[in-house]
Amino acid sequence: MHEVERRSTSVQSVDRAVSVMELLARRGSVGVTEVANEIGIHKSTAYRLLTTLRARGLVEQDATTEQYRLGFALVLLASTVTADLDVLRCARPVCERLSEQTHETVTVAVLEDDDAVVIHQTVSKSSALSVDWTGRHTPIHATAAGQIFLSHMPEDQRRRILRGPLERFTENTLFAPATLEERARETRDRGYGSTVEELEIGLNAVGVPVHSSDGAVVATVSVSGPAFRLPAEDIPEVAKVVKDAASEISWCLGFRG
Repeated sequence: MHEVERRSTSVQSVDRAVSVMELLARRGSVGVTEVANEIGIHKSTAYRLLTTLRARGLVEQDATTEQYRLGFALVLLASTVTADLDVLRCARPVCERLSEQTHETVTVAVLEDDDAVVIHQTVSKSSALSVDWTGRHTPIHATAAGQIFLSHMPEDQRRRILRGPLERFTENTLFAPATLEERARETRDRGYGSTVEELEIGLNAVGVPVHSSDGAVVATVSVSGPAFRLPAEDIPEVAKVVKDAASEISWCLGFRG
């Protein structure tokens, strides 16, 4: 996209703020006048942009030189992306082996707001599941991955989510808060979550938590398959295999628990 076209479709103040941070990334530290000259804006406008960015921690000002540099808040923002990239790096080869071992679809999900979001999917050649779930937000109360997040999140957050309203996708979908609270406790105790035709008729799944180096649950790895190939009675055995895979991914992320 050309520069003029890009600017015509953007919010000017946001575009300028990004330009300021890009300039700081290149130069290290600069003053108000240099920012104004480089971006082609009035000095007062550059000052207001820098002041706003500083207030949000995205930019810092040296007390001695009065020049500006990128702030620590950017590190916090980038850490989320970095964490997901680390999970993907560790999970891809493990998921490929798990998919071939189970002959089913394997997904990796992370928690985003109140949804489980699939960030990776590996489909076995013999899998009957052809839908690409990558990037999808899935309901936290009706998925195996969601059960893991529900069982490990702070109690006040879980209670807020379970107050609903929660959608009923099939006749098997659990949506009563008390029932879901009890299932969250069971999920935490046994170390895996499972669904039997709760999101879709004919689709079952089992999910296991992935831990970061500090022990936090940062993702889940799940196996999904048609009910006739992944019946409810087989889920505990499949869960053992998924636990091994999740442990390998967690170990790659530095978890030694």
